Amino acid sequence: QVQLVESGGGWVQAGGSLRLSCAASGRTYSNYIMAWFRQAPGKERDFVAVLNRNGGNTYYADSVKGRFTISRDNAKSTVYLEMNSLKPEDTAVYYCAAANRYYGAEKARYDYWGQGTQVTVSS
Repeated sequence: QVQLVESGGGWVQAGGSLRLSCAASGRTYSNYIMAWFRQAPGKERDFVAVLNRNGGNTYYADSVKGRFTISRDNAKSTVYLEMNSLKPEDTAVYYCAAANRYYGAEKARYDYWGQGTQVTVSS
């Protein structure tokens, strides 16, 4: 089992940047495929980005492509989400997730979740 703790959320004006972190503990972090999801008030939890075990492959939701970057540091057991050119519609709780075998956008296929960190973008 792995425990995930997100940090780095906050308030930012439109056009600004934030960097989210997700620290993992427990079983070997480098064995997991890591992803970020987000959930706005009253909406479903949506896929944002995913990264494979060695960080060589990434996949992004169309809504964030070109603005967000997912990366990982296996030595630090941490995955990051660099968010640039933020828009008010990016406002949500951002969740880190880990999967044993699945690489993709289906939230039901992820095995472990963090508690989330709030990101608020004002216009």
